[in-house]
Amino acid sequence: MESFADRLAGNVIRCGNPVLVGLDPRFEQLPQGLQQGYDATDNVQKAAAYAEFCRGVIDVVASLVPAVKPQAAFFEQLGPAGMVALGEVVAYASERELLVIMDGKRNDIGSTATAYAQGFLGSQGQSAWGADALTVSPYLGDDSLTPFVDVAVERSAGVFVLVKTSNPGGGMFQDLAADGSCLYQHVAEYVEKLAQDTAGECGYGAVGAVAGATYPEQLGELRAAMPHTWFLVPGFGAQGGSAADVAAAMDDRGLGGIVNNSRGIIFAHAKEPYRERFGDERWQEAVEAATRDMIDALRSETPAGRLAVH
Repeated sequence: MESFADRLAGNVIRCGNPVLVGLDPRFEQLPQGLQQGYDATDNVQKAAAYAEFCRGVIDVVASLVPAVKPQAAFFEQLGPAGMVALGEVVAYASERELLVIMDGKRNDIGSTATAYAQGFLGSQGQSAWGADALTVSPYLGDDSLTPFVDVAVERSAGVFVLVKTSNPGGGMFQDLAADGSCLYQHVAEYVEKLAQDTAGECGYGAVGAVAGATYPEQLGELRAAMPHTWFLVPGFGAQGGSAADVAAAMDDRGLGGIVNNSRGIIFAHAKEPYRERFGDERWQEAVEAATRDMIDALRSETPAGRLAVH
């Protein structure tokens, strides 16, 4: 199978954009018509609602974007039924030829890290969850990352390591000085080495970095320091990041960065200007409009505009 980095590059080029749609279902924010069909006090029914909603989002975005990112926590919150729903969503997205990046932020050491990696990483029947990539934390050090990298390379999957996150409190530890550099810079140096060692034909490796849109100066700094590393960029939209803020994540070809938008797309029906135009009943049209607007913004304000010529 083609490497994850090359498959991601191929999907980005085919779609002509680097939009990553986050699947973060919350029952109280689902369209009213969908909520009414399920009992909010029953986790089995809520899980079924999440699966139906996410399939509806996938139906809209499958022809528009290269990948989706299910947030495992919202499914785990519902217990076993939620986990079944998550598995259904991953399988459905894969059937629609979307790459699936599981947002689980997992990690541990030794055999536990290996179990996480083997459980999550690998599509087409290679793993129980069937994800193409997984987000992981680097806090436990290199021996906690090695099992994920080994499994990712073996199964043509990918890993996105938390480097510079988008949340306001991220700098509490990530910006601490250590040996003359910030902690996130040390993590970035190690991730870049792993990416370089696993680089595919596109020039990027199986190991990527999570680097937030809410810190555009550091994003540019990291791109210069990590030329072989795919960036997963959270923070666009609801967290305040703009298209201009994420431009530095991409190389001159428009590759190298995928930009996540969750609430701004999947719940567009409840936000202006989409609420007035579409409302609850036409929520999938709102999803499409918000996705296309994000694509247009990235094409006009970032190197992603060069993808459209392919």
